[in-house]
Amino acid sequence: MARKPRFNMLGNPQHVIQRGNNRQATFFAEADYRLYLDCLAEAARKYDCAIHAYVLMTNHVHLLVTPGQVESIARLMQSVGRRYVQYINYSYKRSGTLWEGRYKASLIQSEQYLLTCMRYIELNPVRAGMMERPEDYQWSSYRANAHGTKDELLTPHAEYEALGTTPEQQREAYRELFKAQLNPETLTEVRTALNGELVTGTGRFQAEIETMLGRRVQAGRRGRPRKQVETTNLSQEKNKEQRTFMEGI
Repeated sequence: MARKPRFNMLGNPQHVIQRGNNRQATFFAEADYRLYLDCLAEAARKYDCAIHAYVLMTNHVHLLVTPGQVESIARLMQSVGRRYVQYINYSYKRSGTLWEGRYKASLIQSEQYLLTCMRYIELNPVRAGMMERPEDYQWSSYRANAHGTKDELLTPHAEYEALGTTPEQQREAYRELFKAQLNPETLTEVRTALNGELVTGTGRFQAEIETMLGRRVQAGRRGRPRKQVETTNLSQEKNKEQRTFMEGI
């Protein structure tokens, strides 16, 4: 089966997942989690990626990333994956692959779905039954986003900053979002888009992206989208930026 082209659209966040091979563990000790985060922070700076949320689970990783350059995310994931595999193989006297193929990513409609994806990511340990509260899990961005714990890896997204006029107000409003679990329909929507490497957004937004890229980006449709005479601007402020794109490998 042919690989789907990457979403390489400047300024648009993407929900990224990297799984362990055959769903096997990729983290074995506290030092492993710390090393991965160090690699991620270094690569994010080097390849111009803004990390808004993350969670490191036992056998997979979720990231919410906005690329600053066309191939930023691909280079980020290649760099982190390579360095981390070398570390694991050396530390545990093992060989062979650690990750399950290449990472998967879903393009996110910021205005409607960014905060939803942040909740999806940071609630992973709760849904997995590992913790009762997201703040109890050490290896995620929740403590920083919700309580202000220092985390130099993170860059707040504009949608997060719009939650309040001060950092305290933003964190309080963010905590309020977590008082309710995501409903099953939303969970299915996010998972389907992520696993299928589709767009997480409204039908209108998905149709616009399909027209721009000339390929299917939403579930339940096959074939190339029909040409449309007119399309609505993706963003009033970032229209030019969002139309500057290139599909990578």
